[in-house]
Amino acid sequence: MDADTKRRAETGYFIGVMSGTSMDAVDACIVDFSTRPPQVVAHHSAPLDDLRDELRALALGAPVLTHGDAIDYLGQLDIRMARRISECVNTLVQQSGLSKHEMIAVGCHGQTIRHRPSQAHPFTLQIGDPNTIAELTGIAVIADFRRRDMAAGGQGAPLVPLAHQALFADECPAAPLIAVNLGGICNVTIITPDAPLLGFDTGPANTLMDAWIGAQLHQPFDANGAWAKTGVTDTALLNRLMAAPYFHAQPPKSTGIEAFNLTWLHTLAADDLARLAPEHVQATLVALTARTLASAIAPWLSPSQPTRIILAGGGARNGHLVDAITQAVRAISPHSTPETSDHLAIDPQCVECAAFAWLARQFLLGLAGNAPSVTGARGARILGGFYPA
Repeated sequence: MDADTKRRAETGYFIGVMSGTSMDAVDACIVDFSTRPPQVVAHHSAPLDDLRDELRALALGAPVLTHGDAIDYLGQLDIRMARRISECVNTLVQQSGLSKHEMIAVGCHGQTIRHRPSQAHPFTLQIGDPNTIAELTGIAVIADFRRRDMAAGGQGAPLVPLAHQALFADECPAAPLIAVNLGGICNVTIITPDAPLLGFDTGPANTLMDAWIGAQLHQPFDANGAWAKTGVTDTALLNRLMAAPYFHAQPPKSTGIEAFNLTWLHTLAADDLARLAPEHVQATLVALTARTLASAIAPWLSPSQPTRIILAGGGARNGHLVDAITQAVRAISPHSTPETSDHLAIDPQCVECAAFAWLARQFLLGLAGNAPSVTGARGARILGGFYPA
């Protein structure tokens, strides 16, 4: 990038766009990098109600013959997703009171439809064509962040830990801080003074709960855990699920809905699902998210000292899930109380999209966006590709 672009990138406005594994909405925010820490100045969310089922079908490999062949289906969804992202970005800028000319670039994650870091030929695939987004918004786009890390031998995920460090490190400079993203999948960032940055996916956050209530009650999600509250955790089912190999693997590790879905649940626990009322299964899935998270971060929790734990993502709005996480954490560290990112004046829905604004800025500054200590890559890499306005 030329010197003027780098100068503007130092302190300018960037847009971050994220659509996570829950596939419920596109979230976009404008981040002001002239302050320390960077500040989110505007946010907009665009529902994916009309695309969600098709995106999930593609992600899970469901038959798509009614839409022609699979490549046609992929290509059409790539463009439809890009148009939805563009609409979200245009609305965001219009509502913010800022102008498009003030935006340096859009950092767009896209929609993950497959993430296979452990195969013989590892790959990750996100859709939402950045060429279309640049054309329809008139703003330069940085996209395709994950594949360079994977090409360098990394997991391609999680990519948000360095951004978490930029957003949150000032909050707890002398003690560990754990940032938790409760999307479809749960990922954590461990920020410890004078130690390498760590981060990994702990397992499912909302994806199993969303899939189960969708199959049983035809609802997209369990609002505030209301349905789960009517059930009781089943210890036998919980223990069976927690015995799955992923939960006992050591980082670096990452996963997705292609690993944790209803097929996985039925394969592992068909007899339990047959004997339990559906609400008891839902309650147990809440416990699974809470317990696997607490177990994963246990090495950084103290029985005598509090650890700062910041919750973000859609799951941070589920009070029942937050209560379950708090209970699971306090069983290990009685003085630690997880809190949502609202306490830091950042909407939980904005944290991950703000991270991709930060990654876009890193690209334009010629700086690495990955942390090899997190992803397992051979080294630090500049992530993403540039699509001019």
